[in-house]
Amino acid sequence: MEVDHHIRVSDGETTAGRGGVVGVFFASCWLRLRSVLVGLCCWVSGFARKVGRIAREDPRRVAHSLKVGLALTLVSVFYYVTPLFKGFGVSTLWAVLTVVVVMEYTVGGTLSKGLNRAFATLVAGFIAVGAHQVANRCGAQGEPILLAIFVFLLASAATFSRFIPEIKARYDYGVTIFILTFSLVAVSSYRVEELIQLAHQRFSTIVIGVLTCLCTTIFVFPVWAGEDLHKLTAGNLDKLAQFLQGLESECFGEKPASENLEGKAFLQVYKSVLNSKASEDSLCNFAKWEPGHGKFGFRHPWSQYQKLGALCRQCASSMEALASYVITLQKSQYPEANPELTLKVRTACGEMSSHSAKALKELSTAIRTMIVPSPANITMSAAIKAAKDLRNELSEEAALLQVMHVAVTATLLSDLVTTIVKIAETADNLARLGHFKNPEKTQKDVAINIPSR
Repeated sequence: MEVDHHIRVSDGETTAGRGGVVGVFFASCWLRLRSVLVGLCCWVSGFARKVGRIAREDPRRVAHSLKVGLALTLVSVFYYVTPLFKGFGVSTLWAVLTVVVVMEYTVGGTLSKGLNRAFATLVAGFIAVGAHQVANRCGAQGEPILLAIFVFLLASAATFSRFIPEIKARYDYGVTIFILTFSLVAVSSYRVEELIQLAHQRFSTIVIGVLTCLCTTIFVFPVWAGEDLHKLTAGNLDKLAQFLQGLESECFGEKPASENLEGKAFLQVYKSVLNSKASEDSLCNFAKWEPGHGKFGFRHPWSQYQKLGALCRQCASSMEALASYVITLQKSQYPEANPELTLKVRTACGEMSSHSAKALKELSTAIRTMIVPSPANITMSAAIKAAKDLRNELSEEAALLQVMHVAVTATLLSDLVTTIVKIAETADNLARLGHFKNPEKTQKDVAINIPSR
């Protein structure tokens, strides 16, 4: 009896132990599942907030997405409606493909791609049909050889033309479509009997797709590249003015800032101007394709925006060097050797910064409102006068002027050295992560492999 009792007790303990292990296992699984679900919910909510932020930043993005869906729905009618499908056949899918690849965010972008695609398809189709007619006269054996020669020559010539800057800037997409269309029509002409009918169907459906894109882009909440370029240029001038205003108040005011200047917003605002070249070039290219709209005429001088942008970036690069020098000077805290001269220099620099900022603000307002700026530009005249007076003041102290030039050059070079050190560190990280060859190891391996004489 005692033995049976002990056996029952031990079995109960074993069962209880197993139950505890199973409970711990399910509890750990539940905790893991809950952490996964919490992480998934956090990711979904974060993604939703990001999507909402992007939509709020520019509601036109939402409108563009809806326009693409509308255009695709409209061209799909040609495939769903039986009478229209019988007229175009399977080539109707080319209209859908055209909408997908042609539809762009701006009107100019859609016009550029649409017209390039339509004219390139038309020209390539004519040349391919002509090549087929010429090759067909050479007999069954000579036809494929001649077609291959045509494809080789025209594809090579068209591809090389894409390296020409003028063609690359405005007609690169058209040249690509020309190569694609000519190759498809020329190669398929060897097996297809009704080539002209096939080319006509494809060209017609591509034109339908292009017209659908243009109508949707121009007449439904249009986004004009010219307006975006106009606003971008005015905004860049405002950013340059903000830098100069901050410089005047923080560095050359009556009470210069004593705290660290590196975190100040005005020392970072010019950086977006330095990186605006790609956006300006793209918007300018698309703006040249757009018809007259709003305050912008048909032959609006869009190229002047590129020149103005280049000058703004040149000004921003000077501001970058100036910001670096100001930060270094503020950190060093050198004692003033000549307080009177220092006060004159600070006053002149403050006047130049203040007047230049006001001039940039006036130019920004003039461009934004499309009003001719003041002809004499009194504000810039005051800045030029302050700069002249400072030069005349410093020219009297030739030795001091020479020392100042050397000091500024040395400071800028020291910043350059610091940047090069960072470049060297980044290159070392690249070599380590990219598993570059060790030159010492390579020389040892070469020495080992050299046979002894």
